[in-house]
Amino acid sequence: MATQAINRKLWMGSAKSAILPLATLMLVGLMIVPVPSILLDMGFILNIMISLAVLMVALNAAKPLDFSSFPTVLLFATLLRLALNVASTRVVLVDGHTGANAAGHVIEAFGHFLIGGDYAVGLFVFGILMIINLVVITKGAGRVSEVSARFTLDALPGKQMAIDADLNAGLLTPDEAKVKRQEVATEADFYGSMDGSSKFVKGDAVAGVLILAINILGGLVLGVVSHGLAVGEAASLYIQLAIGDALVAQVPALLLSIAAAAIVTRVSSPLDLSNQITSQFGSARAWTPVAAILGLLGIVPGMPHMIILLAAAIAGFIAWRLRKAAATPAPVEAIEAAPAPSPSAIGWDEVSDGAVLSLELGYGLIGLVDERKGAPLMARITGIRRQLSRELGFVIPLVRVRDNLALGPNAYRISVNGVVMGEDEAWPEDLLALDGGDLQSRIEGRQVKDPSFGLDAVWIAPEKRGEAIVAGYTVVDPATVLATHLNQIIAGAAADLFGMDEAQKLLDALKESAPQLVAGLTPQPLGLAQIAAAARALLAEGVPLKDFRRIAEAMVDAARETSDPMALVEAIRARIGALIVQTLVPVRMPLAVVTLDAQLESLLAQAVRVGPTASHPFEPALAQRIVTAVTEAAAPMVNQAMRFAIVTSPIARRALGRLLRPHLPDVPVLSFLEIPDGKPVEVVAIVGGEQPAPRALEMAR
Repeated sequence: MATQAINRKLWMGSAKSAILPLATLMLVGLMIVPVPSILLDMGFILNIMISLAVLMVALNAAKPLDFSSFPTVLLFATLLRLALNVASTRVVLVDGHTGANAAGHVIEAFGHFLIGGDYAVGLFVFGILMIINLVVITKGAGRVSEVSARFTLDALPGKQMAIDADLNAGLLTPDEAKVKRQEVATEADFYGSMDGSSKFVKGDAVAGVLILAINILGGLVLGVVSHGLAVGEAASLYIQLAIGDALVAQVPALLLSIAAAAIVTRVSSPLDLSNQITSQFGSARAWTPVAAILGLLGIVPGMPHMIILLAAAIAGFIAWRLRKAAATPAPVEAIEAAPAPSPSAIGWDEVSDGAVLSLELGYGLIGLVDERKGAPLMARITGIRRQLSRELGFVIPLVRVRDNLALGPNAYRISVNGVVMGEDEAWPEDLLALDGGDLQSRIEGRQVKDPSFGLDAVWIAPEKRGEAIVAGYTVVDPATVLATHLNQIIAGAAADLFGMDEAQKLLDALKESAPQLVAGLTPQPLGLAQIAAAARALLAEGVPLKDFRRIAEAMVDAARETSDPMALVEAIRARIGALIVQTLVPVRMPLAVVTLDAQLESLLAQAVRVGPTASHPFEPALAQRIVTAVTEAAAPMVNQAMRFAIVTSPIARRALGRLLRPHLPDVPVLSFLEIPDGKPVEVVAIVGGEQPAPRALEMAR
């Protein structure tokens, strides 16, 4: 049964898809193949029915995009009407001499009952309809379409930038931003199409005039020459048929013109057009002057008093009812209370949190994200995400900011993937004065440690700002304190923020500029999981992914040599050494390095060979001596905020970097193979041997 239902749905879907192509072929056939009058009658009634349906849909649309298919519908409705005109012209010219019903009963009815059988009246009625349609409605709708299309296209970049700003500020989710971008693009396409489709209506009206002239002239010639009719008889017969044919086509054309004008002049509203107009005319202050003016006009001598006074009475009654309705309080409708949730029911939102980055605030810090106060923290978070995304090479996820009553009033907490990575306190009404070490005097306040760099600091009142600056303090506001702490944590947790989804987005972006490189990288020789793992390993060691093309090329080369994950990362690093080193020092400056004594290098290499898969292959005593010696050797550079690197052998680089990272988190550990040829190197310290005087030398690989 399930298979039958699926097959039935597939068949119905295929049938619906085939309707439009078949209808188009039928329209073409209608223009070429002669059809009997009964089919013409059915076609004209179908044309009127479609035009009425289009008009009703247009009037009930809440906003123009609710009827986004209108330009295409207008095209096919116009084609149907023209095809019927061609078919009816053929019948009128061939069989018109046989009588008024030669082209069917619909044309006969329009030619006889609507115009009284007088073709002179019919010509005037048709001319008036043409003026209304072509000069008034179509011209006005075309101008509105043109202006709307121009303004919509001009506003398109601004709307897209506003969506991106809301996305960066966390006001929109990626899915919501995608939907809004699609709406903006659809709106631009719609108004552009409406600007062009208004020409269909104008061209259709012109075609109606030409077809009428052809029917009249052709009928007169054929009636007199071919069928031997008198000129008066031929004129009476063929002109009546031609006018009936023109009117039966012009009425649906007028309906479609009204629908087009209603669509392009529509203003977005939750109400349909009827309710919108009714709500905006539902004011007693609008109807009271109308009733008064009509009442005065009705008592003027010579006026039709009964009609005008009746209209005044109706307007007065409407004003009275509206005033009474405004004074009466609206009845409160009984709302069925939603069933209380079961105490035993647990929802998924209670046990999971999809936010990768989370900033929780105590209630005292809510003002930092309050839009009424400018939300200073939100603007800084957006700037942090944008800057870090450029530096690291992938889009930093949204930061979910929320209050947490379990925290102290001035406390905040930063979490990455549900793990608390940092927490501290901030006073929203005060300023933080940082002690840079060269103070002229000290200032009184709440003594703390800077959460980002561990500097001595003091929270002071805003009026002490000038005094603190004079004393040598660096003064920052609370939003900057939180933003700087968040920036430091995100930069340090870059590897935890990068996953397979981010790896796929990097590959998709690279595929646009280097499709063959991506094809040669994945799914063979490396799968998506292996690429993501290698990228995370690079991020964990401070290597950004912003030059992902170079990294992808290194991955392809390294994958030819090894498939071991750790060896793969080391091979990639060796090939992108220039990228790594250029993040440390400028091109023309020598790289300051701390190296290891040859004997110590030998000990480290031997320990790694004994335990190649161990996270910490060094003996505890040896590891402690290494940490102490390297920390002491690096202390002068760290105190001077000098950029330098620790250089060791390729086999020991990974293990030594893992050992030193907790103690020197900002100092990279490189292997000899990662130093580019020709890069000047200045050895500032040798751990385990004699300390050389600083000198520049060329390191041979």
